Amino acid sequence: MKLPEKTIERLSEYRRTLFDCLSNGKTHIYSHELANLHSNTAVQVRRDLMLIGFSSMTKKGYDVKELIDLISKILDSKDGQNVAVLGMGNLGKAITTYFNGKRSKLNIKATFDVDPAKIGTLQSGVMCYSIDDFEEIVKRENITIAVVTASPNAAPLLAPIIEKAGIKGVLSFTSTPISFSDNIYHEAYDMITSLEKVAYFVKERSLKRK
Repeated sequence: MKLPEKTIERLSEYRRTLFDCLSNGKTHIYSHELANLHSNTAVQVRRDLMLIGFSSMTKKGYDVKELIDLISKILDSKDGQNVAVLGMGNLGKAITTYFNGKRSKLNIKATFDVDPAKIGTLQSGVMCYSIDDFEEIVKRENITIAVVTASPNAAPLLAPIIEKAGIKGVLSFTSTPISFSDNIYHEAYDMITSLEKVAYFVKERSLKRK
């Protein structure tokens, strides 16, 4: 099933909310409830769910557990995928600590750095290796996804290392653009750009109120 990227993003967000609902004892949810929790519209929610073939709306709303199971079947690979974090500064440590163990089908198996003081240490139970051992560890641990949290200067130098190791997908948190071949699905998240975007719209709204 080939779905639009924005739909995939929303499905991930829906699932996270649905997990919270289930943990709080909520077994059913209406499309407008789910939409309100995501600053979305009920029409958009229903459209997204129709795309994945889910339309079992009852008088009580959508069955939360059934919807979680279907979204998981679509988003997750059957055998799961293993992840590596490259760069164990504050951001790399935070991502490893926060994410590891949150999803059964996505596991951070290794972290990497060039700092001898960090190599050989554990972060939330995950070993930090030398970047020189990247290809070996990737093959040994069957790692397919890399999260890049290295410094802006170091990040572009990692591209050939990542390509050579056979990584299939990269999530980059660096502000420096990194180029990969078409063999790698690359998603870049620039926190500075995102913050500046928020600042711009705050400024514009403030001007309109004057």
